[in-house]
Amino acid sequence: MEDLGLVGDLAVVATAALIGGGLARALRLPPMLGYLAAGVFIGPHTPGPSSDIDDVQAVADLGVALLMFTLGVQFSLRELAKMRSIAFAGGIVTAVVMLGAGILAGLALSLSTEEAIVAGMALGISSTMVALRLLEDRGMVGALPGRIAIAISLAQDLLVVVFIVMIPVVGGEGDSFLRELGLAGLKAIAVLAGVAVIGVIAVPRLLALITRSRSRELFLLTVVALALGTASISFTAGLSLAFGAFLAGLIISESEYAHQTLAEVFPLREVFAVVFFVGIGMLINPDAFVDHPEIIIVMVLLSLALRPALITGASVALALPLRAALPAAVALGAMGEFSFVLLSEAGEEGITSGETAEALLAAVVVSMAISPVMFLGQDRVMRWVSSLSPVQSAMAARVEVYTNADERLANHAIVVGYEAAGREVTEALRARGFRYVVIDHDPLRIRQLAADGVSAILGDAAVPAILQHAGVERARVMVVTLTDPGHVEAILAAARSRNRRLDVVARGAGEEALARLSELGVSQVVAAEFEVGMQFVRHTLHRFGLSSQEIQAIVARRRRDVLG
Repeated sequence: MEDLGLVGDLAVVATAALIGGGLARALRLPPMLGYLAAGVFIGPHTPGPSSDIDDVQAVADLGVALLMFTLGVQFSLRELAKMRSIAFAGGIVTAVVMLGAGILAGLALSLSTEEAIVAGMALGISSTMVALRLLEDRGMVGALPGRIAIAISLAQDLLVVVFIVMIPVVGGEGDSFLRELGLAGLKAIAVLAGVAVIGVIAVPRLLALITRSRSRELFLLTVVALALGTASISFTAGLSLAFGAFLAGLIISESEYAHQTLAEVFPLREVFAVVFFVGIGMLINPDAFVDHPEIIIVMVLLSLALRPALITGASVALALPLRAALPAAVALGAMGEFSFVLLSEAGEEGITSGETAEALLAAVVVSMAISPVMFLGQDRVMRWVSSLSPVQSAMAARVEVYTNADERLANHAIVVGYEAAGREVTEALRARGFRYVVIDHDPLRIRQLAADGVSAILGDAAVPAILQHAGVERARVMVVTLTDPGHVEAILAAARSRNRRLDVVARGAGEEALARLSELGVSQVVAAEFEVGMQFVRHTLHRFGLSSQEIQAIVARRRRDVLG
C-alpha cells in the first residue's frame, strides 16, 4: 500500500491533538499541555502510532510564522519603539545573564566547556510561541503585559542571530567571529530596509488592487505569500523565520487592511499552531529522563525560576507596574523554539554528544510543558507578592496621582483600564459633564491623560492606597474594563473592603467567570461576546419590522436567561 506521506502524518497529528486537547479541557488544564502530550504519544520514541517528525516540524514552522505575522498585524512600530528600554533590559541583558548561568550550571554538571556554552545559549532564549499563546488566552496580548513580552521576544530573536554565528566558533571552526557577526548585522539591516521600503510603497497598493477584485481567496493568498515570503527572506539573511513574519505583520498593521487580514488568517494560524505544539512533544525522548535527569532538572529550574525573576526585576526597575511585569515574566519562563535550532546547529557541528543533546532537548520541552501550569498560578503569586509589606510600600510610593488636590472627589465614577472600552466610557462621561477618575498601569497612557487635564492615577487598582487616592469610599460607580479574571477579582475585593455599597460594572467571559463575579457582588456583568451577539439581534430583528420596544424586551429577556 502506498504511503500517504504528509497527509497521513497530519491526519495522525490532528487526531492525537483532538484527543489530547479534549482531555486537557476536561481536566481544566491548558489545551497546550494536551497537544504536547499528544506529540509524545505519536513521537518516534514511544510505542504506538507515529508520524514523520521531519514532515511535522516543517509544517509546524508555519504555525510559528503565522502566529508572529498576526501579532505583527496587531501591533504598531510606534508602540514597539516605546518599549525599547524593556526590550534591552528584559531581552538582551536577561538573555546574557541566563547564558552565564547556563554555562556555570553546565560546568557544574560535568559537561564540557563547549557543551556548557551551548546549554547556556539554549537557556538564554525564551519561547515566543508559548508566551504569547498564554497571554492571548487571558486577553493580555494587546495590554501592557503583551507589549512587554513582545518587546523582549523580538530582542531575543535578534540575539539568536549572534548565538547562531557563535556556534561554529564554539566548535573551533569559525575563522572570524567578529567578521561573521558583522556580516549578519549588515544582512539584518538590509532586510529591515528592504521590508520598510516595500511596505511603504508596494504593499498598500497591492492590497488595494486585490481588495477591488472582491476575492477572499486572492486576498488570503496575498497576505500568506507576504508573510511567508518575508519570513523566507529573513531566514535566508541569517535571521529567524519568526522575525521576518513579524515584520510582514507590522507592514500590514499600518494599513487599512489590518482587521480584514486578521479575520482571514486567524483560523489558518490556529490549525498550524496546534501542529507546532504536537511537533514539540514529538521531540521528547523518555530515555533522557533516566540517563541525565540532573541536566533536565537544573535547566528547567533555571529557566522557570531565574528568568521570570530577572524579567520582573528589570521591568519594575524601569517603573513598569508589577501587575503587568509578572504575567509577562511568567509567560516568558519557558525555553524557546530557537533553542531547538541552536541545539540542532550544535549537533551538526559535533559540539554536543547524543545523550547531552537529548537531555537539553527534553529540558526545553519540559519547560514548555510546565510553563502553562505556572501561568495558571501567577494570580496566587501576585497576591502573595503584593501582600508583602516591602512590596506594598514600594507600590504605594510609585503611585502617580494626577488629580486636583484642592478638589475632593465625590459622587464620581472610577474607570479601571483605559483600553478601547475604558475610552468609550470616559468619553460618554466627559460629554455629559460627569466627574470621573481613570486608573491604569500604563505610564504613557496616564501621563497623556494628565496632560489633557483628566483626573488619572498610575498604578494597580487592586492596591488599597490607589483606591484611596481615587476616592473609592465616596464614588458612585466603578467600571472595571480589564479582561484578566484574577486581576478583576483582586480589584473587586479591594474595592468592596472599602465601600460595600459601591455599584460595580465588570467584564467577564465564560459561565464560571460570570458566576464568580456575581458572587463578588458585581452589579452588572458585561459579557463581551454576548453583547456583540445582542447587537446582531437588534439589527436583524429591526430589519424584520419589529419595534424598538419589542426588540428591547427580547434582549432583556435573553440577558436575564443568560446572565441571571
